[in-house]
Amino acid sequence: MGSKTTTKDIITLRGSAAIVSEFFGYAANSILYNRGVYPEESFVKVKKYGLSMLLTQDETVKSFITNLNAQLSEWLESGKLQRIVLVIMSKATSEVLERWNFSIETDKEVVEKGEKSDKEIMREIQAIMKQIISSITYLPCLEEPCVFDVLAYTDNDVEVPFTWVESDPKLIENPQMVKLHSFDTKIHKVNTMVSYKNDEWNEE
Repeated sequence: MGSKTTTKDIITLRGSAAIVSEFFGYAANSILYNRGVYPEESFVKVKKYGLSMLLTQDETVKSFITNLNAQLSEWLESGKLQRIVLVIMSKATSEVLERWNFSIETDKEVVEKGEKSDKEIMREIQAIMKQIISSITYLPCLEEPCVFDVLAYTDNDVEVPFTWVESDPKLIENPQMVKLHSFDTKIHKVNTMVSYKNDEWNEE
């Protein structure tokens, strides 16, 4: 008689950092596409997380996200990254219209390695991506040209890289908030939330 054994995948700190930074790259692309920050024709379809995802072909944005992911991996490996926020602003006025908040919890107890199957992690990430893709159904239309920026919240002892600058938090006054799914590598847990400008507060 044969026997069947099942094992969890061992995830190293470096592997977990790579999963999280790659996730953010795809999430950023999906947000920029689905919120209409860049034209539809500047994206191409790829298969990832069991879904059809879209990646920008704009060389400036591609380079920005590639460099960002490399920096995020470094901070994640050192356990110094607390939060990443993708901010969508009015191109004309710089008013903040949306904040996509990815808060990161690092488990100090299992910071060297964790155990969780790749399939489980992929299912959790897939659920977040589906919510981003469907964001057009629950977020107000962005009816003006927009630009984006990325904020990183790190521990105080982290030296600011020369390509980054200190920034204000770019908050939204009286925002509406929608909490999205989270995913967990057993080393890093990522909680996702989007806040957006609520025009009803301006109505008399």
